[in-house]
Amino acid sequence: MELRQQVTAALKQAMKDKDSARLATLRLINAAIKDQDIARRGAGGDTDTELSDADIRAIMARMIKQRQESVRAYEEGGRLDLAERESREIKVISEFLPKQLTEDEIAQAIDKAITETGASSIRDMGRIMGLLKERHAGQMDFGIVGPMVKDKLG
Repeated sequence: MELRQQVTAALKQAMKDKDSARLATLRLINAAIKDQDIARRGAGGDTDTELSDADIRAIMARMIKQRQESVRAYEEGGRLDLAERESREIKVISEFLPKQLTEDEIAQAIDKAITETGASSIRDMGRIMGLLKERHAGQMDFGIVGPMVKDKLG
């Protein structure tokens, strides 16, 4: 089942279950997807093509990152109630993303990519990152992966 359809099905189920917290988060996901559809049409993009699952995963990954930043800010400000709400939203959004790789799995993937590309210096970082993004999109935070790759090449 396509990711957009999974979100819609989950939204309908949340309505039936009267799960208002889950329903609110699913509506936010749906709104973000529709906003991106509208932005694509407004930018003169192809109106016949829908967002791909990879595009939707990227939207959800951004939503999670925003909420993680909010959780940190709320915790620092002593607003644990708001931090908890954001954490619940992260859990709901995460259900639609692939399982995140552990640090060891990320290190193995980096080593494999370095071996396959024959990378030997920092100049090869782009090829390695491209290969990792192609194979592991949505499974790792590339903001963390970049410095790890640099360390291995440097």
